[in-house]
Amino acid sequence: MSSVADQVGWLAAIEDAIDAVFEPVATWFAAIVFVPITIGEVSFPVVVAWLIAAAVIFTIYFGFIQFRGLKVSYEVIRGRYSSKDDPGEVPHFQALTSALSGTVGLGNIAGVGAAMALGGPGATFWMILAGLLGMCTKFAECTLGVKYREVHPDGTVSGGPFKYLPVAFKKFGKWPAKILTGIFAVAILIFGVAGGNMFQANQTFAQAQEVTGGADGFLGSPGAALIFGIILAALVGAVILGGIKSIGATTSRLVPAMGIIYVLACLFVIIVNIGQVPAAFGAIIEGAFNPQGLAGGIVGVMIVGFQRAAFSNEAGLGSAPIAHSAVKTRRPVSEGFVAMFEPLVDTVVICTMTALTIVIAGAPSLQAGIDQVQAGEGTPDGVILTSDAFATVIDWFPIVLAVAVALFAFSTLITWSYYGLKAWEYLFGRGKTSEVLYKVIFLFFTVTGTVLTFGQVLSFADSALFVCAFVNLLGVYMLLPVIKREMKEYLADRKSGKLLDLGIEPEDREAATK
Repeated sequence: MSSVADQVGWLAAIEDAIDAVFEPVATWFAAIVFVPITIGEVSFPVVVAWLIAAAVIFTIYFGFIQFRGLKVSYEVIRGRYSSKDDPGEVPHFQALTSALSGTVGLGNIAGVGAAMALGGPGATFWMILAGLLGMCTKFAECTLGVKYREVHPDGTVSGGPFKYLPVAFKKFGKWPAKILTGIFAVAILIFGVAGGNMFQANQTFAQAQEVTGGADGFLGSPGAALIFGIILAALVGAVILGGIKSIGATTSRLVPAMGIIYVLACLFVIIVNIGQVPAAFGAIIEGAFNPQGLAGGIVGVMIVGFQRAAFSNEAGLGSAPIAHSAVKTRRPVSEGFVAMFEPLVDTVVICTMTALTIVIAGAPSLQAGIDQVQAGEGTPDGVILTSDAFATVIDWFPIVLAVAVALFAFSTLITWSYYGLKAWEYLFGRGKTSEVLYKVIFLFFTVTGTVLTFGQVLSFADSALFVCAFVNLLGVYMLLPVIKREMKEYLADRKSGKLLDLGIEPEDREAATK
């Protein structure tokens, strides 16, 4: 994808100058954050091992709660144990959709396609497993996000790692705790403005331009990009100016809609190719345990699947607890149960549907992509692999893909604006003037993202996001006993029926006990 700057000399000069400044910094920073571990023929970032190890340890420590607690999760999302008088800003379902809108994005489409080219069909199996393990990580960090949140006099909430990391690190001393939490906040802010904002705006415009005739279409002129960016920023601004309540109300409609549209499209391709389903599942299982011709064999395929899942659902990065902390509840662990649905939807459902569609459709570009990787010619464009799979059945799918990308990107934009705001508040303090200033800056970069690519800036932002994993998970480890205590008390109260006395409306109490 070429940026609009490629078409305009002075814009290209600005982009090249900024990228030239950032290139050595971004390369150095990425080399530190994504320092590799080598097992046999396979090298993979240590941050992936850190994320997966935490997911496995948490799963064992909490007794596989992501499987035992699914019924509880469903009941809480339905609002069975909730009251309109509970402290917080948004209901459980809106907190879930707000967090989901930040993770369900282009990575579910392009990232999965690239993973399939790198690891073959077998990567799907390990991606699902990593998603299931990541459910427990979300359970842990989002429980803490609510446990240590601050509810302000005006009813607004500040929570997430900005509140629980200082508690976790206080054993190190006041200043080490402040520095570590500050590093987390800076990293979230950088990614929020660049990766969660500029990149999403850029991809939205690129897809819109592609389906309207490319560079020769009516969105092909640089002026069109600027107008598109202003309109997109206006739409984003209309949502984020209302705070988390407005974001939650929007995502509660947008996330289910975009998920249903995309999953239905996947199911359509699968149903048309229903005869290929047994062979596709066979290829996935065989590829997971007996890959043919792929670098690193089973370990290589496993790492590809784990890496795609970790990068997609953001379990352990500390971003989701920011949204979940705004929930209306009196019991912190209740939102931990809700948060488990994030990796379930993002990775186990949506990413897996993408992978199954690519495998079952038998898109020629998949094998071509695998051959390209094996020949050392780089990784193919994942969007193309996914689009080609749909094109085997739906020749007009680029339009559906453009709509999906636009919805995914818009939802990611509004959620990351909130994450960035909470990081901004931690660094610069709360206040109406400060909040408005942040939102103006955020929307300015939304417009900028449609015109300029800033590849090195985005690379730096991606690295910054995964710095959060090291800081956040270290804090979660230190507070595991707190989470376990909350979990045991909550499950005991649910079993004894005490939860029904914590706010459920009297007229609904009888129905809830049935």
